[in-house]
Amino acid sequence: MATNKLDYSPLQCTNRLSATEDALYVLGGRWTIRVMIAILGGHTRFNDLQRSLNSISARVLSSELKKLEVNHLVERTVFADQTPVLVEYVPTEYSQSLKDIITALAEWGVTHKKKITANYKG
Repeated sequence: MATNKLDYSPLQCTNRLSATEDALYVLGGRWTIRVMIAILGGHTRFNDLQRSLNSISARVLSSELKKLEVNHLVERTVFADQTPVLVEYVPTEYSQSLKDIITALAEWGVTHKKKITANYKG
């Protein structure tokens, strides 16, 4: 008989839960993955990011960028020799490890939306 249960020992389950909690701590915010998608997509300046992420406030975007910088997912570069001062946020090499995760999540979202809307009897 086929089972949908994951074949983890209790220790493996505990380790997986802990690792997942760590990942969600970094990526689980409302805006975090959206900001990463925008940055990985080439938006690098603060105002450009804010425009691409409709309805995010400057305060929230600033907070998200600081969190991503602390977690080594983006680098903040200040060009003080320009007027006005230019600040860019670029993805780090480490952030490239998120590409497959974000792609898989987006693909699952498309599939899930199709499934839910196909069964909607509204």
